[in-house]
Amino acid sequence: MRGKDLGQLGIPSGKTRQQVLKIIGQEMKNGASAAELREKVTAVATEPSKHVDDALFGKLARALIDIATAQARFEKREAPAPYRQWGTDLEEQAVEQMRHACELPVAVRGALMPDAHLGYGLPIGGVLATRNAVIPYAVGVDIACRVKMTVLDLPVETLEKGEDRLVGAIEHETRFGIGAHFKSPRQHDVLDANWSVSPVTIRERDRGRKQLGTSGSGNHFVEFGVLTVDEGSGLSFPAGDYLALLSHSGSRGTGAQVADHYSKLAMSQHPELPSELRHLAWLDLDSDDGQEYWAAMELMGQYAAANHECIHRHIAEHLGAEVLLDLENHHNFAWKEVHDGEELIVHRKGATPAGEGVLGLIPGSMADSTYIARGKGNADSLNSAAHGAGRVMSRTKAKKLFAWDQVAPYLAQRKVKLLSAGLDEVPMVYKNIDEVMAAQSDLVDPLAKFQPRLVKMAPAGERPED
Repeated sequence: MRGKDLGQLGIPSGKTRQQVLKIIGQEMKNGASAAELREKVTAVATEPSKHVDDALFGKLARALIDIATAQARFEKREAPAPYRQWGTDLEEQAVEQMRHACELPVAVRGALMPDAHLGYGLPIGGVLATRNAVIPYAVGVDIACRVKMTVLDLPVETLEKGEDRLVGAIEHETRFGIGAHFKSPRQHDVLDANWSVSPVTIRERDRGRKQLGTSGSGNHFVEFGVLTVDEGSGLSFPAGDYLALLSHSGSRGTGAQVADHYSKLAMSQHPELPSELRHLAWLDLDSDDGQEYWAAMELMGQYAAANHECIHRHIAEHLGAEVLLDLENHHNFAWKEVHDGEELIVHRKGATPAGEGVLGLIPGSMADSTYIARGKGNADSLNSAAHGAGRVMSRTKAKKLFAWDQVAPYLAQRKVKLLSAGLDEVPMVYKNIDEVMAAQSDLVDPLAKFQPRLVKMAPAGERPED
């Protein structure tokens, strides 16, 4: 049995599940069959009161009884916190996750963006405001993931006449894949920040140092393309076509460890939450644990920004180029903001800030447009907007459904050269970015459009970490 199987039986993640897996492993070494153990664990999970004296699984039975007792004390709020949805035909599971989030006693109100799809706890594209509480899974696993663009002073023709230079710059100046790192680590002031804010960041600082400037896997990318700026865009430079560099990645392995530690800690503190709300367990910001997570989250924000800064700085230096524009925004984070006259904790998981006048980047897929957009400050969305196009299918389904010979004509038509990627990231697995932008016309104004031309992502077979 795997951890996922135990989860479906209602056995919580963390120490309890790890102990069960350890027992199962040991018993299989002693000759027990997988079928026998599955039947036994299922019986304990179904009727734990009958197995409290079981030599192997009595501790599990007692833990499950304690959880059931705690859950019986949970009281849903009389009425769910209000939320508003943008976009139509959203994945029903994502909408259901948003509804459940609004049942939390700490929830104040929420919003669901037009790129929404299923996530852990809060859906991707979910925005949730809480009162004096932070929810690690509503922040997300890839803490402070962000998109960054730099416009370079190289001619657009470099994409054709100097393609080898651009490829070389990407290949030399960042790394892709789980555990990717530099043999000679990059240098950045973020390494001089206070990494003692959490036992996790203390432990993970060396990993962070080695991975600084890397891009990871999943939907993370580094790409060159053409930024088209029209007259009256409101941007600070003239209309025309420009060569631009765009990247998307987050806080890498260190951020994932922070997320894992504090999400498990939050769940252990809230055994009363029913199964549909378990991944929305929170930490009180008045508590030491809440303050510790908040400080670690903010540090991961600085670290993710440093990652992108290293990527863009080293690529520009590699090319001998000057930067004309530097723009970035992040998601998978929590902010302290005032709404309706009250300070709230606003979680944006796969959603981006879109306060009045705030500039941001909203990417499509490896072959479709990214928009520079300006926020309108719509209070109903908690000043938020979509963070991208959003998936329309799982990675597993994408791998079964598509082949590269189907995708190649689409890429060729858009003049996109793909250096590496998996089939689970092809354009067809994403929503139409123009439709997403149209669905949030009251949240942002598009100012300029970037078209990718030279794209690199983690190679096929890498575990996604987005």
